[in-house]
Amino acid sequence: MRALQFLLLLSCAAGAEHPAMNRLAQEKNPYLSQHAGNPVDWFPWGDEAFAKARKENKPVFLSIGYATCHWCHVMERESFADPKTAEIMNRYFVSVKVDREERPDVDKIYMTAATGVGWGGGWPLSIWMTPEGKPFFGGTYFPPESRWGQPGFAPLMERIGKMWAERGADMSRDAEKVADALRASVPVAGREAKPDPAWLDKAADALAAAYDDKQGGFGGAPKFPM
Repeated sequence: MRALQFLLLLSCAAGAEHPAMNRLAQEKNPYLSQHAGNPVDWFPWGDEAFAKARKENKPVFLSIGYATCHWCHVMERESFADPKTAEIMNRYFVSVKVDREERPDVDKIYMTAATGVGWGGGWPLSIWMTPEGKPFFGGTYFPPESRWGQPGFAPLMERIGKMWAERGADMSRDAEKVADALRASVPVAGREAKPDPAWLDKAADALAAAYDDKQGGFGGAPKFPM
């Protein structure tokens, strides 16, 4: 009997240490998997997220960061790991997490929009957009409560969510204007290229030249990884 009670206690303790996982637990990307235990119903970037947003007529909240970004981890700890904030996010939005180092193309588009409109630039990049992916508001780090002249993240999420329900058409028109300006300023011109093994040698040579074999890291101080 005591052995059974002991096993039950162990199973309960294990459950407490391993919270329910969201769909980012299926991602191989280390930065995304760091958010797998959040109570936020995160989606990776892809068609599934936008299909859900269109089906439910919900705006999309896009959060872009990277593994060595200090304020990305602060916002994750303060807001994304908070059950009350997550409840607001899950109720009003389809939330998408992106690693800028995995998807620099996505990061470039929305960072260009944020800086061009005057929402500010930096990481974490926070973007609110239509189910079609057109941004209508954005910013960077938001504290959990209003301070430093910044609105609190949870109240802001609730306000935007309610505004979308009441004035979604107006917000979509504003987003269309941002999209038009973005298309005009960032012409999309791609070209095909086959991988060249010589690229690896050039990259290795560049890293070797920048490496500090005495103090560690690359380049001069400060050596915060980019």
